[in-house]
Amino acid sequence: MSEPTKSNKLYYSIGEVSAMFDVNTSLIRFWEKEFTILKPKKNKKGNRLFTQKDVDNLTLIYHLVKEKGYTLEGAKKKLREKKDETLDEVEMLKSLKKIKGFLEDLKAEL
Repeated sequence: MSEPTKSNKLYYSIGEVSAMFDVNTSLIRFWEKEFTILKPKKNKKGNRLFTQKDVDNLTLIYHLVKEKGYTLEGAKKKLREKKDETLDEVEMLKSLKKIKGFLEDLKAEL
């Protein structure tokens, strides 16, 4: 998964979102049906427009399902019961990945 970054954009297309997570657009649409926390807006043409909150929620779902190996039901239960704990875990992993990258760059310079 490429790191979803916070930007000044109000809305992201489904193509942009799928590229952030390196998954097919069909998986994003499937997760939208499965997880009630995903509520992208739709324009007159029916195109999905994802807010930063939707992207943050997708980050949690991706972490639970793809990285931790939860089933969809297990991920739903975890998000219902311990969303804050999961959010903290994802933030910690992001920080650790940044530190690892920094240390690898530093090692390469030596």
